[in-house]
Amino acid sequence: MTRKLISSGSPFEEIAGYSRALVQGDWCFVSGTTGYDYQTMVMPDSVEEQTHNALTTIEKALEQAGFTLSDVVRMQYTVTDAAYADIAFPVLGRWFKTIRPAATMVVAGLIKPEMKIEIEATALRSE
Repeated sequence: MTRKLISSGSPFEEIAGYSRALVQGDWCFVSGTTGYDYQTMVMPDSVEEQTHNALTTIEKALEQAGFTLSDVVRMQYTVTDAAYADIAFPVLGRWFKTIRPAATMVVAGLIKPEMKIEIEATALRSE
C-alpha cells in the first residue's frame, strides 16, 4: 500500500513532526488545520476568514495528494467558542453544500489564543 506525505510548508509541520496530509492507499487524512495564511504566517482575527483560510489549505493539500473536496467523507471542526459555530456554518456550507460529508463540531481550547477554529478532513478516493 502506498504511503505519501504532503506538506503545506507550515513551519509547525517540521517542528512538531507531522504532515499536513497523509495518503494511505485510497485514503487521505488531513491534519487539523487552523486559519493561518501560510504564505505570510498571519492569522486573521475573524472566524469567517480563519475558516476560509483553513479550507483553502485543506483543499491545496488534497490536490497535492491527488484528491478533491468531492472526495471528502468526514470533517472534524473544533471551535473555541460555541458562538463561532453560527459564523463558521455559512462558510462551511459554501464549500460543502453539495458534498455533504459526515461532520462533527466540538468546542475546545486550541494551542494559541488567536486560533478560533481548527479543521481536519478525511477523504476516500472516488471510483
